[in-house]
Amino acid sequence: MPRLEENRAVWTAGWDWSTQGDEWSVWWGGTEAMWYGAVRPRIHSFVPTGTILEIAPGYGRWTQYLKELGSRVIAVDISENCVEHCRKRFADASNVEVHVNDGMSLGMVPDGIVDFAFSFDSLVHVEDDVIAAYLRELARTLAPDGVGFVHHSNIGAYPRHTRVARRTRPDRARRVLVRSGVLIDVYAWRAESMTAERFQSLCTDADLVCVGQEKINWESGRFLIDTLSIITRPGSRWDRQPVVVRNPSFRHDAGRMATLYASTAYPRDPG
Repeated sequence: MPRLEENRAVWTAGWDWSTQGDEWSVWWGGTEAMWYGAVRPRIHSFVPTGTILEIAPGYGRWTQYLKELGSRVIAVDISENCVEHCRKRFADASNVEVHVNDGMSLGMVPDGIVDFAFSFDSLVHVEDDVIAAYLRELARTLAPDGVGFVHHSNIGAYPRHTRVARRTRPDRARRVLVRSGVLIDVYAWRAESMTAERFQSLCTDADLVCVGQEKINWESGRFLIDTLSIITRPGSRWDRQPVVVRNPSFRHDAGRMATLYASTAYPRDPG
């Protein structure tokens, strides 16, 4: 179960950032393919907009796209080296500001100014106490019609499968079974206290509403270990009855994008 200090240690000193986080997009055919094939289609209703808040940007893998979609982008990360890198990477972007935070609070963000809050492929590694803290902060910082898109863990929905996978030996055999989808992916470092239903409950506690959830599988296997959740304020123009869908085809979409888009599309910078 990844705790806050473990996350700080891993992303500050324990991770090789030489490819700026793009290594996590390889199975989609690269970061550009993943952005246009997986991320942008799911947030297109909310952007472009005014102020965008990005939680846990890492080395700016998604910030490079978000900066084109908001008049102001505020990025916060627990890792000082990530913040330092993003400040250098986006030094020429006058609408981007990057801050170090404690991994749970948004004290640098004023009340009621965030039109779109975004976190993708980061908060899957934090437990429910961190998610709860961020939701309370989003309840404070979202604009009246503000909306958030949060990628979080759902592996807590599979406690029995997780126990079986952890008990499987030797490790070499377990890795093969994980890659083939027989065992749940215990190498993905997902937060085991989080489920889609737990996220909904935490939204209610924070006086937010969860209006949509997509349960997805990730790089390996059939298990829907992640959830993409959409949140807003009660009574906002985005408020509605929650829509929850199961998408076991997420990783197959990645294969198609890697084969088709990534191999045929021109890069953003032909040079």
